[in-house]
Amino acid sequence: MSDTIFGKIIRREIPATIVYEDDLVLAFKDINPQAPTHILLIPKKPLPQLDAATEEDQDLLGYLLLSAKTIAAQVGLKNGYRVVINNGDDGGQTVYHLHLHILGDRPLKWPPG
Repeated sequence: MSDTIFGKIIRREIPATIVYEDDLVLAFKDINPQAPTHILLIPKKPLPQLDAATEEDQDLLGYLLLSAKTIAAQVGLKNGYRVVINNGDDGGQTVYHLHLHILGDRPLKWPPG
């Protein structure tokens, strides 16, 4: 996998407003927010997309979802939030480093738009 902007954020080569970090994941505010709260949660392991995950990544994938819950509580998303994973070009993925969008602080419609 080639290096991405997210790899550079993990290595602190590019600044980001970090809201959570531990040994496995990093979360930061999206620079182009689609909701009042829009946080990107990324694994530190460079996994390009959900389709690239294997059984070996099962624990990490579960950890990402539990981390999303922790972060949502930490930033005060009390009335609910949405977690989105874009996968591949047709799924809207623009950065090929697996990432979860945590969106909240306003009512979210389905379908989006």
